[in-house]
Amino acid sequence: MVNEPDALRYRRRLRPTRRGKVLLLLGGALVAAATVAAPLLVPRGGPETGAEEPASLVIPEGWRAKQIYEAVDQALGVPPGTTEKSVPGAHLPLPEAAHGNPEGYLFPATYPLRPGTTPRSLLRYMVDTASQRFGGDRITAGALRHHISAYQTVTLASVIQAEADTASDMGKVGRVVYNRLHRNMPLQMDSTLNYALRRSTLDTTAEDTRIDSPYNTYRRKGLPPTPIGNPGEQAMRAAIGPTAGPWLYFVTVGPGDTRFSEDYEAHRHNVAEFNRNRERERVAVARG
Repeated sequence: MVNEPDALRYRRRLRPTRRGKVLLLLGGALVAAATVAAPLLVPRGGPETGAEEPASLVIPEGWRAKQIYEAVDQALGVPPGTTEKSVPGAHLPLPEAAHGNPEGYLFPATYPLRPGTTPRSLLRYMVDTASQRFGGDRITAGALRHHISAYQTVTLASVIQAEADTASDMGKVGRVVYNRLHRNMPLQMDSTLNYALRRSTLDTTAEDTRIDSPYNTYRRKGLPPTPIGNPGEQAMRAAIGPTAGPWLYFVTVGPGDTRFSEDYEAHRHNVAEFNRNRERERVAVARG
């Protein structure tokens, strides 16, 4: 078990939101390091082509709305906060359940920036793209199969996007969520705490899990009330058609090695291996 509240961070890149360390590691900090990409402006064309093509804004999968607003402000050269303030008047084509909040519907993709592009037009482009790429009928059919709403399916996809590193893991994480929902178990996802605390890098402590927030899935059962980021197509596919399996737990033991289990004792064994790996890395850090 990890008992040091000021534990050293890993050198390797781990998701800051890794379900499975819960219950066993709440006595201390859960160590994670997140790499948040900066907004990418990709210039096209140039003097050698004889024409200037528009720059492009790259929105990575999993970014939160706040990150996207800031990236749009920077890309369009408008004062900070302009894009976020434009949301209420943008009349975005969102589902009623979203209550005007575009979180989850700002589709991650590469968007051209043309003369005349405004924050409102760019946000609408993102929401329209989400509607086209997700496919309304497909989401509805998948939601009905799993007895949740289409909006909840997008919410689930956002959790999957935050928790999984690979497409194959996404399907399994989706199954873990459904299995826990069906058993009326709290999800206990670090990703939702991360969102509640407005952090991108989070050391999850016992105190964190006691915060009073609808996004605290340690204390509150069910899915969070809104998406916690903007998922891509793979995460949406995992939410609609998760991998078949009995799993209730998962933990990333090392890079590229996420262990899924149904049995709590097996999960404890996996977490113990995680802790051994962590201790070895801490020793390596101490030795320089």
